[in-house]
Amino acid sequence: MNTRTFLITGVSSGFGQALASAALAAGHTVVGTVRNDEARAAFESHASGRAHALWLDVTDFEAIAPALAAVTQRLGPIDVLVNNAGYGHEGVLEESGLDAMRHQFDVNVFGAVAMIKAVLPAMRERRAGHILNITSMGGFITMPGIAYYCGSKFALEGISEVLAQEVKGFGIKVTAVAPGSFRTDWAGRSMVRAERSIADYDALMDPIRAARQAKSGQQAGDPAKAAQVLLDLVEQRDPPVHLLLGTDALALVRAKLGTMAAEITRWEGVSASTDFA
Repeated sequence: MNTRTFLITGVSSGFGQALASAALAAGHTVVGTVRNDEARAAFESHASGRAHALWLDVTDFEAIAPALAAVTQRLGPIDVLVNNAGYGHEGVLEESGLDAMRHQFDVNVFGAVAMIKAVLPAMRERRAGHILNITSMGGFITMPGIAYYCGSKFALEGISEVLAQEVKGFGIKVTAVAPGSFRTDWAGRSMVRAERSIADYDALMDPIRAARQAKSGQQAGDPAKAAQVLLDLVEQRDPPVHLLLGTDALALVRAKLGTMAAEITRWEGVSASTDFA
C-alpha cells in the first residue's frame, strides 16, 4: 500500500474521526479540519508528525484556498480529499426557516464544493488524486422531516457524478459514499432540530423524532468498518462513482429504484407524448 496524504474535513467525530484514525494507523499522513483548540490538540495527539490539525470552518469559503495553500507548501500535495464535514437538519419543511436551509447547504454542499475547487488545480496538474464525498442514503431516498438534509445530499450526489465525468480524463477519481445508519453523532448532538409549532404535523412528526432519538447510538453500521472500506477504496484502480454503505442503505435504495422504475413505466405514455409529432 502506498502512503498518501489525506485531507479530511470534520475529524472530531463520526466518519471523519474513524477514517482519520484508520489512515494514521495505516501509516498515512492526515490533515484534519477542526474548529477549536481542544479538537486540535486531541487530533494531533494521535500520531506525532503525521496528524496535522487545520483550524478551518468549511463555510468560511474565502479562507479555504489560502489555508490549503499553506498546508501543501508545508506537507506537499493532497492525494485524497474526503469531504466529511456535515450535519443533519430535522424539521417539517413548513416549520423550518429558510436560514436553516441556507446553512444546511452551506455546510453540506457549498463547503464541500469549495474544498474540491481548492484541491482540483493541483490534482489536475499532477494527473492524480481521489475525491471522496460523504453523502448519505438520504441522497437517494427521502423520509418526512429531513427535507433540507436530503436536498443537500441529493445535490452532493449529483455534483459528484458530474465531477467524476469532468475529471476522469485527468486521472482523478471521484466517489460519492452514501452511508446508511451508522453509530455516529448524526442523530444525536450533531443534529439541529427545528422547534415544533404546527399541530397538524404532530401525528406524523412526533413518532419519527422520538424513534430517531431512541435509535441514536444503536444503529447497525460500524464506523470503523466503514473507515477500512474507504481506505481500501483509494487503493482501487477503478473505484465506483457511487458506493452505498450498510445493509439498510442497500435495501432502501434498491426499493426506491424499483418504485421509481414502476412509476416511470406506469406514466411512460404521458412522458413520451410531449415530443413534436
